[in-house]
Amino acid sequence: MKIPIEKLKAIILFFCTYTEPRFLGKVKLMKLIYFLDFMHVKRYGSPVTFDDYVNLDHGPIPSTILNLVSEVSDDFDSSKLSDVISIEKVPESDMHRIKSTRNYTRDDNRYFSKTELATLEKVCQRFGNKNTKYIEDASHEEAPWKETKFLEPIPYTLAAKDKDCLVSEKEIKLITEI
Repeated sequence: MKIPIEKLKAIILFFCTYTEPRFLGKVKLMKLIYFLDFMHVKRYGSPVTFDDYVNLDHGPIPSTILNLVSEVSDDFDSSKLSDVISIEKVPESDMHRIKSTRNYTRDDNRYFSKTELATLEKVCQRFGNKNTKYIEDASHEEAPWKETKFLEPIPYTLAAKDKDCLVSEKEIKLITEI
């Protein structure tokens, strides 16, 4: 992962601020980040986080980001994200709800290009009020998940196989290898 931790914090705060809090659990957050990266790849050829994705049952997962978010529950005092989020286990559910310690502010915009900010907004428009099952199902319709098997890495170049991709596999490969 090549993303600076402060930019990751801003991404998470954006999703905490602009999506329905009742539905924002750890799994949905991972899917929102997936769609942020892959929507940006499909339009501009580059991901936002550059994290490594893996095919898991609930869909594509950004592996380093998942570990960083999980650290908040596992070792709050040492977590790099504990100053912006907490995680609470929802009673009688498998959900681990993500709660921000503050709202996203205009000052956080400095971490994003115009295209990244526009993509964050599009992801929230599409999935902000949807539950985890809805966004999981949407991720399962995408080539990056369909073209890989359980536990396999998911290359960004697979985004080119989706019909809504505006850039070529070759362009994605060039940009992501830089």
